[in-house]
Order: sequence, then C-alpha cells, then structure tokens
Amino acid sequence: MDATAIPVLARHASERSQTASVEITAGWHFRGGSDEGTFGYSATFAVAAHRRRPGEPAGKPTAYPQMCVGPVLDTPTVRTGRNAVLALEELGGLGLPVGTCAADRAYTGCSPENFQIPVRRLGYRLALDYKVNDRGQQGSWQGALLVDGSLACPHMPAALVQATRGLDDKAVREIHDNQQLTEHITAREPHYLKTKQGPDARGAIRLQCPAAGPSPSVNCARRDRLRPRTPRTPGPPSATVDFSDSRKRAAHPSARPTVQLPQDEWLTPPPADELPRVSSKSDITVPADASGDLKTAKFRQDSHYLSDDWIAAYKPIRSHNEGIHGRLKGEEIDIGNPKHRPAPGQAAQTLLVAILVTAGNLDILETWLCQRSGTQLTDTVFDNTDPQPPAPRETEPPTQTGRPPPPTTGR
Repeated sequence: MDATAIPVLARHASERSQTASVEITAGWHFRGGSDEGTFGYSATFAVAAHRRRPGEPAGKPTAYPQMCVGPVLDTPTVRTGRNAVLALEELGGLGLPVGTCAADRAYTGCSPENFQIPVRRLGYRLALDYKVNDRGQQGSWQGALLVDGSLACPHMPAALVQATRGLDDKAVREIHDNQQLTEHITAREPHYLKTKQGPDARGAIRLQCPAAGPSPSVNCARRDRLRPRTPRTPGPPSATVDFSDSRKRAAHPSARPTVQLPQDEWLTPPPADELPRVSSKSDITVPADASGDLKTAKFRQDSHYLSDDWIAAYKPIRSHNEGIHGRLKGEEIDIGNPKHRPAPGQAAQTLLVAILVTAGNLDILETWLCQRSGTQLTDTVFDNTDPQPPAPRETEPPTQTGRPPPPTTGR
C-alpha cells in the first residue's frame, strides 16, 4: 500500500487574496521527508507486488504482472488508513489470495483501528517501518517486550533491545554495511517468542516462550523450574556432539544462548503468579486489537524488523510501489500532469485517474506478456500483411418477372 500525489489545475485557497479554490475537497499532499506540498488529491494504490525469498537474486521474472489493482482517490491525510483498508476489502470480494501487506511510515503512524487492526482481520501479514523515535523497545504485552514490532523474552539483553534505538533511516537502508548492527539483529532471533498457532478468523495469534516446546531456542532456568521439560531420552544431554551434523549442533543446549535471570530470583524463586504471564503460562494470546494496548496494536508486525525475512519481504514490495508510481507518472501515461485531467471535482478526477491507471495496467500487462513470450505466446502467429480482397463471384442475370417497363420516347 502506498499513496502518491495527484495535482490539479485549480489553485489553492488564499487568505491573502481572500479567494477559495474550486477544488473544495483537495488538499496538500506532502511526500515523506519533504516540506514542500502538492495541492491536489492523494491516490492510494494497492500494488500486486512480488515478495522475494531470503537470498533470492533481484531481477528474477515474476509469476504475475506487478499492476495497480486498487486505486482510491481522496483528500490528502484525511483517511489514509481507511482508504487502504477499502482497497483491500474490494480485493477480498474478488476472491484474491492474501499475503504480506507492506506499508511505509505514513501507515504505521495511523490509528490502529483505521489500518493495522482491520488489515490483520482481513488475513494479511504486516511488514512495517518505523520512525527514528519509534525504534527499539516500544512497549510490552503480558510481560513480553515489544522490540521493533516483535514480542520477545522479558530478559532479552539490553544491548539487543536498544540496538536500533535512535537509528536513522540511512542506517536502516544500509544495514549490511553496519557489521555490529547486523550481529545484534541476528542475536535477537533466539529471544523472540515463537508462533504456536497462526491467526484465527479474528486475527488473534498464540505465542509461546522461546524456551518452551520441543525445539527451544534459549536456555532458561525459570522455565525449567516452572514447567519442567520431559526429555526425549532419560538422563542428561550427551556431551558428545557430532560436528558434521548441523542440526545436532544447533539442537544441543550448549549452542543456545542462556537467559540471564535477576540475582534475587536465584536466591528466592518467586511463585508463578508473581511472574509475567509469558513465563508462567504455556502460551499467550495476542488479539488483532491487542485488547486496547495502543502500541502493541500499532507497531506489531509479523516479520522480525531488519531480519533477512523482513528485508526480503519489505524492500521488494516497496520497490514495486515506487516503480509503478514512476511508470504511471512517466511520459507515456503521466497521471501526475493535471492537464491530462482538466475536469474539476473529486468524482471527475477519480474517473480520469482510473482510466489512466487502466491504460497503464494494460501497458504493464503487455510488457509482462512479451517478457514471457517464450512460454506463453509461442503458439500464436500474427500476420500483419494486408488481406487480399475476395474474388468476385460469377452470377447469373436476374430473371425478370411481371410487365416490362414502358418504352422511352425521343423527348
């Protein structure tokens, strides 16, 4: 989901000259990071983008064309999140599959009830970005820390929790050039809560402690005390490790990080009812609306921020969004030229933008078919030669019936 400016021919209202604008529903659209606005409308585009797998090279042919499948034109900054939900609801009515919904920081800043909550209830996975002041620890849920949109162990090391605190946008774009940040992002992975059950019809998920389950990712003395683990084989784990087997190396307890508990807990272990719910229960439920917790409902996402999985999902989708804006605003279609849409009024502008986007989609579809012509169009033969006119047929003269016409005179 993304929004782009649609300028209009009409001038904006001016207090100096005491004049109003004929485009009474238009407003100022500000591009992210810019102080210069564009007077007109905002077009919200739902783009059928392609998600790459981690490590998959860029430029690989896509399985479907990257088209704009849902435009909504509206006054800028008024219904940013609701317009995105409207477009996704229309796509759901067509029976199209749901997947990952990536959106920039303009949508992350929306009220959760206007964007994040309804999008989760539609079945989409969210991939979000954050402003500088919103990175790092963002809150908590039933004792679990909310770290860059993911719920984590209450005792995740502070250096890992605050690894992205105050991180600027340039560092996020160039994360692979920052070795220390990359190591911290990788070290976060074992401390995140694990998904026990995916989202239900209402968008709620069930998560469990990273030390729980048959395949724990951390060692935790608190978890072992409260909910003792039944070993698959009796006795302590084998001290002998087969280093040639990567799975056995990763599964051995010595390969997992150990949760550092407070010193007082080692001397006087507290009862289960005094500990966070995430530690004392087998799992916790996180509703789509997070039961009124604003930050959890607003910032939570399904891919761990800045991880390889997040990069493979967020960056290609955002790249497709920017690419289709550039193509629709290029010289061939140029929906950004108000002279191509001279009719005033939001209804007229909506229809004209829809026609221009349709023309752009047809061009994108034709290009995609040409790129795949080796597998899709090999059986089609086009003949551009002028057809020959049909030969005249020999017909017999018609048989006259009835009285002949009168003879003509000299006059």
